[in-house]
Amino acid sequence: MAYKRFTENDGRGRQKSAGDRRDGSVRERSGAPRSPRTDRGGKAYAYGDDRPRREKSPKSPSPAPALPEEKEPDELPFLIFGRNAVKEAVKAGRSIDKILVQSEPDGSLREIVALAKEAKIIVHEVNRRKLDEVCLPFGHGDKTANHQGIAAYTAGVEYCEIADILSLAAERGEKPFVVVLDGVEDPHNLGSIIRSADCAGAHGVILGKHRSAPVTAAAVKASAGASEHMRIARVVNISAALEELKAAGLWIAGADMAGESMYRQDMTGAFALVIGNEGDGLSRLVKERCDYLVSIPMQGHVDSLNAGVAAGILLFEKRRQEQGKV
Repeated sequence: MAYKRFTENDGRGRQKSAGDRRDGSVRERSGAPRSPRTDRGGKAYAYGDDRPRREKSPKSPSPAPALPEEKEPDELPFLIFGRNAVKEAVKAGRSIDKILVQSEPDGSLREIVALAKEAKIIVHEVNRRKLDEVCLPFGHGDKTANHQGIAAYTAGVEYCEIADILSLAAERGEKPFVVVLDGVEDPHNLGSIIRSADCAGAHGVILGKHRSAPVTAAAVKASAGASEHMRIARVVNISAALEELKAAGLWIAGADMAGESMYRQDMTGAFALVIGNEGDGLSRLVKERCDYLVSIPMQGHVDSLNAGVAAGILLFEKRRQEQGKV
């Protein structure tokens, strides 16, 4: 979705002339009193009399120049690239405008092209330079993104509501299992977490609209297509989302180095795991709304893990505990 930013007129008046005092008083002149002024017709009038003055029409403030419309990074048009990502989008029935594939596709690309044609999706064979140009904005520095010879133009990701995630768990007859992201900003971490959540059997992922990475082309690529099968909700307030999950009966565990070891915490049943920002971790308000904090026992010289890696470990520890109770 594209957004416009608007600015308001600052409302400041004209600057004072050099002859005005800073306190607003008028400088007095010494000497003889001044003679009355005359108008252009020669008629004299005294200062302060009731001579009518021409009213100046109020000057309307000039409108602020419109700023160019801003787009969220790589969402309009939304591009999916990479073999797994495009394949899963086609299999999931995603609305795809067209697919660009390199000339003379190899085995796995031919399989994707066959699936696309079966789904009545337009496929264009292009040279690799064209794909490099299309995917260049999503790469690093001056290098194009690793498109693996295929890219698809499609509608942006369809976010859902928290209620949709909970209803999916009810349809499957399972206790809700949700991942909540509190300020994860790297799209590659986001994609990795979505992939791990799907593999661990989570019903959905919740992320914030502010201070968080949206599901962009880079995130879809990093998820290896798992984003096509995962229900993803995007909310204004993470703290309020946690309260909604608590009301639905979920226990909220925040990933934090100061928490209890994951081996000593009960992570079974209706459960939500909260992953914090890559640098700052959980925000204060979110941490206060967690029922408890959970940590990963560490050895070695480094005392922290990448957000995507930490999420994967905790998600599969939750799955291990569930299987141990069967």
